[in-house]
Amino acid sequence: MAHYPYHLGIGLALLLVTLAARVATLNKQIHRKLRLSLLLFAAYAAVNVAMAGYPMSPATAAQLESAERLLLAAGLINLLVVLLVNPWRADRVPERFPNIVQDTIIIVLFLLFGVFVMQEKFLTISAVGGVVVGFALQDTLGNLFAGLAIQIEKPFRVGQWVMVAGFEGRVAEITWRATRLQTKSGTLIVVPNSILSKEAITNFSEPAEPVRLDVDVGVSYGVPPNDVKAAMHEALAGTPMILQDPTPEVLIAAFADSAITYRVRFWIADFARDGLAKDRVLSALYYILRRRGYEIPFPMQIQYERTEVPGRPPERTAFLEDIVRGVDMLAPLSDDERAALVAASAERLFGAGETIVREGASGSSMFVICSGRVRVTIGPNRQEVATLEAGSCVGEMSLLTGDPRSADVSAASDCLLLEVTADTFRRIFLANPEAVGKVAAVVEERRAGLERTRRLAPVETASAQAPASLLTRIQKFLRLS
Repeated sequence: MAHYPYHLGIGLALLLVTLAARVATLNKQIHRKLRLSLLLFAAYAAVNVAMAGYPMSPATAAQLESAERLLLAAGLINLLVVLLVNPWRADRVPERFPNIVQDTIIIVLFLLFGVFVMQEKFLTISAVGGVVVGFALQDTLGNLFAGLAIQIEKPFRVGQWVMVAGFEGRVAEITWRATRLQTKSGTLIVVPNSILSKEAITNFSEPAEPVRLDVDVGVSYGVPPNDVKAAMHEALAGTPMILQDPTPEVLIAAFADSAITYRVRFWIADFARDGLAKDRVLSALYYILRRRGYEIPFPMQIQYERTEVPGRPPERTAFLEDIVRGVDMLAPLSDDERAALVAASAERLFGAGETIVREGASGSSMFVICSGRVRVTIGPNRQEVATLEAGSCVGEMSLLTGDPRSADVSAASDCLLLEVTADTFRRIFLANPEAVGKVAAVVEERRAGLERTRRLAPVETASAQAPASLLTRIQKFLRLS
């Protein structure tokens, strides 16, 4: 069979074209895939050299010529597909033509070339080879076609969060054989594509984020459901990571054996942080239910009698009175008055990061810090003006005058606060009118320090009249005059 010398020139020319394409592109995907074309064109040129330089029988020449044509066709098909479907100036794989789809196109075109160009000889070889390969690679081919179906149907994409066959993770890679999932713990799970094709797939990122999460909390039957729902909505409104649009929901899920079960539904923007979001929500719910005095019942398996402790234990009362004794504003009070104040005040527990009072909000109570630390900030930029610890108090102006809160106060750590109301102070001042002026002087000094921080006006211009004016306002608000 005749052989034409210019075939060698075609092979060398294609080698140069392939090399030039690799140099011209920035896409590493093209660089990698064009190595196959370089190898095939080099083999094509080598076969030409062998056929031109060595005498051989007609049968051998015919076989080499068939191999030559297959090498040339495979190299050209690979070259054209890679250059046509991949971006040249960007280092990425096109979404519509991932690796598995590109490889499938190349194989299908090569098979079509064999069927229509090589005709009977290729059909005979491929039929026998197909039977052998089919039996030997049943599982591999199943994974291959399942992977191809995944790329075509796109039930999920790389970067999305899915759950399949009991495994949950972010899709890291989709290959011919398997799909790799990266779990939240950082481990890598390889799931064969044949399993993916048989199992139900839950895609947490489709049709679009955000993602809704649910948590269940049981609260005592003694608390009206509307009160519980209002408290839970308040906790959700101040919890980081929780989206307010869509609006969180609180629903009664069941009347359980020892509690009413409330289902709290909320939305987050990133499913990868679902565990942290649930932690924040449950923590916020615990603290607000504890502050409101709403019981979260223990699971009960047997009946038992619960002994209620009447009031505070003596050691608890002594601890609180000792804290109150160190508060400068309350120094003018006698021991009996401080004891009465502690007995009439409620303990409030706040978790770290929770807002205790908001600037501009109405209020008629103050808080004595019994444990933990609170942060005081002012203005729209939340400028920090103080960090207070046990033995300090906040909110005294609202307590004594009914003015709106003058600063934001938030818990820098878990805090136990003693809330003192205006009614409690009124009863104490009615019994000891002289204490009003002393308390007013201490409060005015604290107010002047806050005003200096705000830099609204020189404090000296009003300091001479301020105590008397403040005393009058206190007496008017507490109805002492």
